[in-house]
Amino acid sequence: MKLTLSWLKDHLETAASLAEITERLTMIGLEVEAIDDKAALKPFVIAKVLTAEQHPDADRLRVLTVDVGNGEKPIQVVCGAPNARAGLIGAFAAPGTYIPGLGTTLAIGTIRGVESRGMMCSERELQLSDEHTGIIDLPQNAPVGASFAEYAHLDDPVIDINLTPNRPDCTSIHGIARDLAAAGLGRLKDRTVEPVAGEGACPVKVSLDFGDTPSLCPGFALRMVRGVKNGSSPKWMQQRLIAIGLRPINALVDVTNYLTFDRGRPLHVYDLKKVSGNLVIRRALDGETVLALNERNYELTPEMCVIADDKGADSIAGVMGGENTGCDADTTDVLIESALWEPLNVARTGRDLGIITDARYRFERGVDPEFMVPGLDLATHMVIELCGGVATEAEVVGYAGYKPKTIVFPVLEVKRLTGLDVPGEESLAILSRLGFKATGGGYIADVEVPSWRPDIDGKADLVEEVMRIHGVDRIQPAPLVSHDAVNGRILTPLQIRTRSARRALAVRGMMEAVTWSFIPEAHARLFGGGQPRLKLANPIAADMSDMRPSLLPGLLAAAQRNTDRGFADVALFEVSGAYEGDTPEKQRRVAAGVRRGTAKAQGSGRHWSGNAASVDLFDAKADALAALEAAGAPVDKLQIEAGGPEWYHPGRSGTFKLGPKLVLGRFGEFHPKTLEALDVSGPFAGFEIFIDAIPAPRDKATRTKPRLDLSGLQAVKRDFAFVVDRNVEAGALVRAASSADKKLVTGVSIFDVFEGAALGEGKKSVAIEVSIQPMEKTLTDEDFEALAQKIVENVGKQTGGALRG
Repeated sequence: MKLTLSWLKDHLETAASLAEITERLTMIGLEVEAIDDKAALKPFVIAKVLTAEQHPDADRLRVLTVDVGNGEKPIQVVCGAPNARAGLIGAFAAPGTYIPGLGTTLAIGTIRGVESRGMMCSERELQLSDEHTGIIDLPQNAPVGASFAEYAHLDDPVIDINLTPNRPDCTSIHGIARDLAAAGLGRLKDRTVEPVAGEGACPVKVSLDFGDTPSLCPGFALRMVRGVKNGSSPKWMQQRLIAIGLRPINALVDVTNYLTFDRGRPLHVYDLKKVSGNLVIRRALDGETVLALNERNYELTPEMCVIADDKGADSIAGVMGGENTGCDADTTDVLIESALWEPLNVARTGRDLGIITDARYRFERGVDPEFMVPGLDLATHMVIELCGGVATEAEVVGYAGYKPKTIVFPVLEVKRLTGLDVPGEESLAILSRLGFKATGGGYIADVEVPSWRPDIDGKADLVEEVMRIHGVDRIQPAPLVSHDAVNGRILTPLQIRTRSARRALAVRGMMEAVTWSFIPEAHARLFGGGQPRLKLANPIAADMSDMRPSLLPGLLAAAQRNTDRGFADVALFEVSGAYEGDTPEKQRRVAAGVRRGTAKAQGSGRHWSGNAASVDLFDAKADALAALEAAGAPVDKLQIEAGGPEWYHPGRSGTFKLGPKLVLGRFGEFHPKTLEALDVSGPFAGFEIFIDAIPAPRDKATRTKPRLDLSGLQAVKRDFAFVVDRNVEAGALVRAASSADKKLVTGVSIFDVFEGAALGEGKKSVAIEVSIQPMEKTLTDEDFEALAQKIVENVGKQTGGALRG
């Protein structure tokens, strides 16, 4: 929200400086994001051309002698403007001056052999307008030597406020002035609008036609002004619009833009001769199109609201007007519209169509319903003042009036919620200055909420109003209350596991990413989502329509964006929520990660000792196991099954299970079709583990850690080779060997797999290394033979394997 200081003072009577105003704005919750004090225009001075001689070596150039006042000697300037002449008074820039319209700093130069020590400027060179056919021509009474910016009222500072979405009342300069006055920084001027009587009824009637569907228009007001002469708006209005970043168009359009910022009341004007019949407010027809004021065609849906005449839709309600009924220099009779629209519908329509306008910005937050008709009257007054004409009576339909919300306000809540000791009388006085009406006395008051504050819903909101006006800076800091004993555990088990998984993945060299919870429908379908119940009713963008069923689409897209910027070897992870349904129990806490290129945990890229290999499913498996172990999963009891969901490569993926049904995670390389559908390329491997599915650990009798028993005896390793069926999983063989004697067998690892005709059809040989750690005594040969026999018997019983001869 931008405004100029002089514009603010049209509504606020104050002697406060710019610094005091901006500081107070931030303190009352209206954060000042930037201040443009027009410093770029301060070096320009008013100068008079004394002589204008033809350039000796150029037909279109003149050599000027310029008086810059202040007792200085005349300065020679070479100028090519056609209106350069003796006696002209304009804006002069000396060497060293930055010219904002050209983006350069002026220097002494030689033009066709003649030295030029300055510049007479056009309006475009000072970014005042697009006019550049000649230099600025000021009245003859303009004071030579004075500041041009001060003379032309261009030294007006511009304040840029970063509004929060819950403050629609401060989308107007009048609302900002109201807050400053309530904070004691001046007096709010009375800007009451005189009603317009009008002559006769408006010839164009308005009707609301929403059938059996909810109305999208709580109120609509229309008035005709006949006999207008549409030209340029006054210079003061143009300067204010330019200062806040708007382009002046013509008087009728500029009035609507001006009041949008001045009073937070978006308006629209129609050229009456371009309107066919009466106006109907209705839902758009499926596939109906509108040529908007930005000269683009938009295809509409029945969820959108339009203003239509007998020919069809004229404009998109609350978002943008139509080009076909817009006003131009030939407009003589005009219709002025002031309406109310359903905020959520305006927001959804604007997002679906990709249109951002000042009108949409205000309507989607909520405008003052009680200012709908006064806003129409104020616009009528300004149109008649600037363009002439005669107004008709207003045509108002659909508006049922404002019923103020009443909130029971215990004044002691201010102390309880904020710590500020504000007397009850002062709290009620602050609310009164903000426009609230309080009745009752003592400790409880009934407070009526004004029409321009739809964000106020309960007593806590009233406390916030008192707090910000009284002064957030008056809240005294207080130390936290100390405890006599050590605090108990504060974090929940899920929070602890989430933090542990994050730390474990970061230790493995992965970078944490935060991706959107919303993804395109096509991406959601690739990863098992896309159900109607997971579609957003009001998406922030067309390509963010569905809640994500997995973290992987966002991570893959983020990795590709890094690749496109030259960072091809990237490893990313995220620990966040994924959504399998629209109920709380269907929201999963997931840790996911992807690696691309050669981004292995051991290092990536090229090296003199040998280039790193591309990532594969074993890198993803190691990442997933590290995160599962850190989160408290019993990794020694996990079962790993080959294969995974369809977005993984069918032969290069796996699934972690705890028992036959409980899935704790998945990992692998991604299917080429999945990567192609996501428009990503390169070697990718990734994983997802479900932190919320990890069983809670059993309660222990004591929090004391068990004794660490270390053996002083020599560990022994024995190798075994078993012939098993080809479809037997290596993990099953490892589990069988490990369970032969859990006290002595401390580890089993596979070091060779062999298939060949010598083994027989459908057979394979798996060689394992068994680590044996005696704890009580040195084992004899007979002990080792007995253990080996138990291992062979266990493997044979559980896998059908036989010791290879």
